[in-house]
Amino acid sequence: MKFIVFFFFATLQFLSIGQRTDAQNELLWEISGNGLKAKSYIFGSLHSNDKRLFQFSDSTYFAMNAVQGIVLETDVFSLFDRLDTRKEEITLLYDSNGNPYTGTDRPSKTLYGDEDGMPQFLDAYFQEYCFNANKKFFPLEKVEDQLNLLSNIYISDDQEINFIANQIIQDKLLNLYLSGNIQALDKAMKISLAAYPGSYDKIIVDRNLNMSKKLDSLVKTNSVLCVVGAGHLSGDRGLIQLLRNKGYRLRKVQATFADENPSYKTEVKAQKSYLFTDEKTGLFAKFPGKPLLETREDGSLSLTYRDLGQGNSYLVELLPLDNSTSLVDQAETYIASPDASPAKYVLTDDGFEYFQGISDSYPEGIKWVRVSRNENYLLVIKVYGGNKFMNSNRPELFFNKVWIE
Repeated sequence: MKFIVFFFFATLQFLSIGQRTDAQNELLWEISGNGLKAKSYIFGSLHSNDKRLFQFSDSTYFAMNAVQGIVLETDVFSLFDRLDTRKEEITLLYDSNGNPYTGTDRPSKTLYGDEDGMPQFLDAYFQEYCFNANKKFFPLEKVEDQLNLLSNIYISDDQEINFIANQIIQDKLLNLYLSGNIQALDKAMKISLAAYPGSYDKIIVDRNLNMSKKLDSLVKTNSVLCVVGAGHLSGDRGLIQLLRNKGYRLRKVQATFADENPSYKTEVKAQKSYLFTDEKTGLFAKFPGKPLLETREDGSLSLTYRDLGQGNSYLVELLPLDNSTSLVDQAETYIASPDASPAKYVLTDDGFEYFQGISDSYPEGIKWVRVSRNENYLLVIKVYGGNKFMNSNRPELFFNKVWIE
């Protein structure tokens, strides 16, 4: 009998080795009951690319891998054609050989952090994973509704918060988020919005009502992971309570972290790229995630992908070839080279030729451009970003992931 008891407790001890639990973390919740055939989940996010936010629990990876679809507040990727998140322009210097450099390794600031953070801010990362893993995607709100949200809130001149105070609030919200305390986050949101009468109801409460209705419909037909700002979860008017009011069971999923990666975590982390292919034109392009595609009447294609967290942009344009114009002339059209760094002509061993160089033109500003062609199409690739991006080999790496057959 003593041997059996010893074996039982030894087994429990063995199972606990190599795994820790964060019992206070309240960011992930399981949705079940109310006739659901499969469980769904809701996860609280923060609109930042700070690397600390991406230390997900194993239970979060499990939810990402298990569900059929990802739900976000809105379709972030639809903003690729109109949102450049960089907050500063890049100035390039040139060495004696015409090679450009920025003269600094300082990370450039963006709307969601800076270049030292993750490529995508947290919400956009989940959308990137969704498309790379070939899962369904569902937005809860229209992009226009989010963009118009703040314009409908009156802020008088004496209510303006100075930069230092605003930074203090942002740092406090970040620390509360990292602790996983959604109740404290809700209180902090109320305090930070108190200076703007009615703003908490418009930004949080009213949207919670609309989002809960949409989510109620989605979970009845799909197993999903819904990712919304963590400030929307808690309170008697938060999404957790609103879903409970509709008859669902919501259970906090304990945050666990194992020393060795479980298989589902490995599967999620393996979804690092999206291969775009077009059989008609023979275009192949490997992006970090699914690009925004525009197909024009003349048969040309335009692909845009942005790292919204770091502020990097990848643009691919495929145009019907004008045989009356040489590659040299076409390169001069698309590469506005500075005098100190003219574009270079390259002929590879397998006969592939292209022009490549720095270009400075509206609206993108300073960027790297490669121009090549085959017998049917002209291929123009543009990439640009902040100080660290422009000082790296990442533009060249992306160029080599785009080709036409």
